[in-house]
Amino acid sequence: MNNPVKYYELCILIPCYNNLSGLIRSVESIFYDKGKYLIVIVDDGSTEKISEELIIKKEATAHPVHLLRLTENKGITVALNTGLQWIISSVRCDYIARLDCGDTCHPQRFYKQTEYLRSNTDVILLGSWCYFQNPEKSITLKHKTPCDHRSIAKTLYFTNVFIHPTIVIRSEILNKIGLYPETYPHAEDYAWFWMIADYGKTAILPLYLVVCELNMKGISYTNRIQQLQSRMAIIKKFGHKFALKKLAIIKTWLLMKIPYSIILNIKRLIS
Repeated sequence: MNNPVKYYELCILIPCYNNLSGLIRSVESIFYDKGKYLIVIVDDGSTEKISEELIIKKEATAHPVHLLRLTENKGITVALNTGLQWIISSVRCDYIARLDCGDTCHPQRFYKQTEYLRSNTDVILLGSWCYFQNPEKSITLKHKTPCDHRSIAKTLYFTNVFIHPTIVIRSEILNKIGLYPETYPHAEDYAWFWMIADYGKTAILPLYLVVCELNMKGISYTNRIQQLQSRMAIIKKFGHKFALKKLAIIKTWLLMKIPYSIILNIKRLIS
């Protein structure tokens, strides 16, 4: 007789590439009811050793972890899709959350988000407000966004409303939406959120539930121009409202011309 498929209320997906210290910091920030969650880590071909024994350093705070390994570095989109494919084929769960190495969660994050989704059964994608903070903690930016679906859908033309490590989705929508598209380099999440928002209702919790690492050497900064090019292609494909679409394309074009250091200073002034 085959073993029954294991059920978890929540699966938390974390991709990792050569960032064991950040991974440990992220894992140790996770709190949820014992037996109700699983952390799925995808090692994207790291050259440094990544193992469950190294990740779970404290027995008292041991987490249930499943580690997937890619034999070579394939990039974050492949890593994320590998994790999603494993989750939907190997376990049953109600919700799938995201977190990135180095980002940390408020102790109540997953309690607040799953409680909201249980009470609002029409919402299929839920994010939260967050902080951005550099490793030296000399820069802290507040990231606030609209919270209702109508405002989110409008704002999505101009910015990626959902900060990736803050989201939780209903696992069932993967059967409708599919995995992250691989045709938009460094903006796979932005395209995916457009697809989800077109399909159903989204929301943002107006609570600061995640601290995201502000890393000037990270993927989003070192590949900023290519990311903005992908975002422009996404707006052209998924945007339905003519005026908003044109304004969003102009804004994205301007962002390509402005150094990120200037944009960061502006964010610091208005945060």
